[in-house]
Amino acid sequence: MKILKLIFKNSRRHLLRTFLTIVGVAIAVTAFCVIRSAIDAWYLGSQAASPNRLITRNAISLTFNIPLAYKEKILKVPGVVDVSYATYFGGVYIDPSNFFVKFAVDHTNYFKMYPEYVIKPEEWEAFSRERNAVIVGRGLADRFGWEIGEQINLVGDIYPGDWNFVIRGIYTGAKENTDEQTWFYRFDYHDERLRDVSPVRAGQVGSFVVQIDDPGQAAPISSAIDKLFVNSLAETKTETEEAFMLSFVAMSSQLILGMRIISYLILGVVLLVLANTMAMAARERIKEYALIKTLGFRTPHIVGLILGESIFIAMVGGVVGILLGLGVLPLLETALVAFLPKIPLTTLTISLALLASLLVGLIAAAFPTFKAVKTRIVDGLRAME
Repeated sequence: MKILKLIFKNSRRHLLRTFLTIVGVAIAVTAFCVIRSAIDAWYLGSQAASPNRLITRNAISLTFNIPLAYKEKILKVPGVVDVSYATYFGGVYIDPSNFFVKFAVDHTNYFKMYPEYVIKPEEWEAFSRERNAVIVGRGLADRFGWEIGEQINLVGDIYPGDWNFVIRGIYTGAKENTDEQTWFYRFDYHDERLRDVSPVRAGQVGSFVVQIDDPGQAAPISSAIDKLFVNSLAETKTETEEAFMLSFVAMSSQLILGMRIISYLILGVVLLVLANTMAMAARERIKEYALIKTLGFRTPHIVGLILGESIFIAMVGGVVGILLGLGVLPLLETALVAFLPKIPLTTLTISLALLASLLVGLIAAAFPTFKAVKTRIVDGLRAME
């Protein structure tokens, strides 16, 4: 108990230095938490993927569509339960900065294959009745202040023209990691417009969503689907939904690697800051350590004093940094809502931040502790002269 009192008193002897060190550690831990959380957010889509859903797309690239007629052939593959489809729309709402993801989907069964999208029965009925009806996520509706029945106009870019829609449903996420920032409208309305203005592009979809009965058979079913369209004008690539989502993450692999490296460098900077603080304290207190040795304090007591102060400062900075992270992340989420709808501060990230703070405290105190323990009493007393 006496050692704990001494540790606390020592940390307050140079309040400004201690305060600035805690602030430095806190800022670094906040940055570490934010970077780690942003990386976690990148992987949320793949974590929300269902094991019994496959995605079939054009083997060349997602920018190339595939014929809608493929649906009937895919349905006949053993192990396939149901098939739906979706096409990315693009389009601009008022201003290009108002970006959000928009899909034309098969309104008959798409949402049945995605139970994580919760829609009220009456809203679903209204969506099914009206050709230009739209269902949007709760987060997207809140972002623009949309309500049921509101008329929305989009200016097409991938599919040119003025597109008029009416919001008939607002879905919520059944899970915490469900994206609520997406716009869904009916593919039959989409295809009908294309037949009038660009017939050559009609009857084409961006990808098929394939529901299978046994996730363990995902690989052979995927292979069987792709074999159906070998040497066709639009060969396909079928993969699990998780693999499909991770392919988007892979496009940003270098960016993610860079973010990871920065998070480690930040911890290195914290280590240097805290090590410098502890080294200064050790130099100033050499004579004091000599005195307490003469009073009967043993090596474990000296080690406890220095390590305790270092760990105390590091852990206080770590806790403050985590609290700052909890305040910063909602602001970052608001700024990046179109790209990273949810940026969670996970238990793992908090644990890593606390563990990193503890390790930094231990490592920073290593040299000062060694020096204090090895300094002879007589040498320490000479420093008092």
